[in-house]
Amino acid sequence: MNINIENLVSISEANQNFLRVARLVDEKGMAVILKNNAPRYVLLDYSLFRQDAVADDGDVDAAASRILAKHIKAFEEFLLSIFDSVWVFAWRNHILCNV
Repeated sequence: MNINIENLVSISEANQNFLRVARLVDEKGMAVILKNNAPRYVLLDYSLFRQDAVADDGDVDAAASRILAKHIKAFEEFLLSIFDSVWVFAWRNHILCNV
């Protein structure tokens, strides 16, 4: 997220003149409220919030691929343990079939 210096508002100014901050958000899309001269709060236009809140499929796929690649060994062990459990259950309950 890029922060424009024009979007910075002190917490005391935001407290005293919230309407000005709301207008700033209407014009610029967001305002950053400073507390002790450090960014503390972000006031964001709702349409931008909704836009950022939903990840597209490409982002989700990329994240899933990174996580799977990082933990592939544990995932394989997990799948094998599930397969073994299902096979033992089927064998004990005589559910095995000819394939």
